[in-house]
Amino acid sequence: MDEPKKTATRAAYGEALAELGKDHDFYVLDADLTKSTMTIKFKEAFPKRHFNMGIAEGNMMAVAAGIASTGVPCFASTFAVFAACRGCEQIRNSICYPNLNVKIGATHAGISVGEDGASHQAVEDVAVMRAIPNMHVLQPCDAVSTHWAVKAALETDGPFYLRLGRLAVEPVYKAGQVFELGKGVVLKEGFDLTLITSGLMVQETLKAAGILKESGIHARVIDLHTIKPIDEDIIVKAARETKGIVTVEESNVLGGLGSAVAEVLSQKQPARLKIIGIEDRFGCSGKPAELLNHYGLSADKIAEKVIQYYKELN
Repeated sequence: MDEPKKTATRAAYGEALAELGKDHDFYVLDADLTKSTMTIKFKEAFPKRHFNMGIAEGNMMAVAAGIASTGVPCFASTFAVFAACRGCEQIRNSICYPNLNVKIGATHAGISVGEDGASHQAVEDVAVMRAIPNMHVLQPCDAVSTHWAVKAALETDGPFYLRLGRLAVEPVYKAGQVFELGKGVVLKEGFDLTLITSGLMVQETLKAAGILKESGIHARVIDLHTIKPIDEDIIVKAARETKGIVTVEESNVLGGLGSAVAEVLSQKQPARLKIIGIEDRFGCSGKPAELLNHYGLSADKIAEKVIQYYKELN
């Protein structure tokens, strides 16, 4: 049997822009990374609606805000570390404060960027973007959910931060899958623990759940593709029906997905929580698989941590 085709979410982002450009009027900007962010596909199809702004991310965000202020949506694309850090002031003051229709395509997020090392590995971007008022934060896990995320961003008023990866990943969803903004998806049922994750950690967490089952632990797996606004109902339900919650993220444990889930639990349904992610460290250079293992984010490492946590609960 042929193995399912692997696709990076950044590649799916480029494909979605080119596809949506046929029936929707919007602009796409890039910061001298057109081939890496895959916006080249939109540029080739609609050259008059694509602009390379050069290595000037703050300026790109301000220009995107200017375009959006005319009533036309605009996608601003670059690596996540440059979007969230270099362009942060303009995102805050020029995009989110006036609540403009700018969609930020932030590719190459997390440590899975690989050999480019710490300077290019965004681990703090979820915390930064989540804290800015009016910003939506989405992190799809595969090509199908990425196409949905781009379309949802385009068709929903307000700023969006789309967190995308460089690494090609296995499909999780089938074509035609229906998603809802702000609503997570239960990918696997379970009654012992709940594993909540997003992005390429979905694939690793599903594999980890398989390992856990062999150890007699039946874990529910939730893809929380929308980190903001967060799905409080699915989190509360999981806290009531399982013995504990584990979050898994390819970002800093401070202010990221785990923190967002903790905020819900502390106010809505107190429960035991373990946060698995980057332990307040910078990344380092290496092959993506090696880095995920090094930082405890491979399926085997996730399973090890969850098994230990489950023993503590019992």
